[in-house]
Amino acid sequence: MKNRKEEQRAVSVGSILSAALQLFVKSGYRSTTVEMIAREAGLTKGAVYFYFDSKAAIMIRLLEDAERIVVDPAEAGTRRVNLPALEKLVGFFTQQARVALDYPQHLLLLILMSVEFYGSDTECEARVREIYQRLYTGVERIILQGQKEKTIRTDIGSRELVSLVMAQHDGILIEWYRRPEFDGKTLARAVRLAMVEAVRARERGDGKGVAGASRPRPGRGRS
Repeated sequence: MKNRKEEQRAVSVGSILSAALQLFVKSGYRSTTVEMIAREAGLTKGAVYFYFDSKAAIMIRLLEDAERIVVDPAEAGTRRVNLPALEKLVGFFTQQARVALDYPQHLLLLILMSVEFYGSDTECEARVREIYQRLYTGVERIILQGQKEKTIRTDIGSRELVSLVMAQHDGILIEWYRRPEFDGKTLARAVRLAMVEAVRARERGDGKGVAGASRPRPGRGRS
């Protein structure tokens, strides 16, 4: 009996989270009600409140799932030892492209909620900020390594380069969401190539790069 109850709980919670994820991405957090989530999940409003104290609690759980799916593997990649910075940057975009293909709504949730919760002074805003800070810190780790290796340009500060990388990261997914006719893998490859060239140390001109610096092959063995 206990196993059956646990199974039913898992099914119900899964239905609630799936319904809420779709609605939050489609309609936004504020425009989505618990009644809407219950109806989409095929449950009563009371059943939703049985498993979650509030709509905010549902969002926090979804953000935790998004952090595990989107951020954990990305951050692990930035900490890999004995790998050149430009290779790590390629790996970052490759890994995020795979997430976009397999879990587009979780990635979109982070992007959209970072805008919707901005300035709200809520627990949800704090969690979104914490999650994004992990991404910022991981990307900056790559940038600083590359500047030390003299393979990533130093005429632009590391924080500014991180902002450029993250703007590309978020913006390309929104563009793909707006224009689904684009092939995801082709678009991801274009982003990798363009971003690596954008941050690569100049071989001539600024005097701060290294002539003939080794170049990663963005398409090597990756989708």
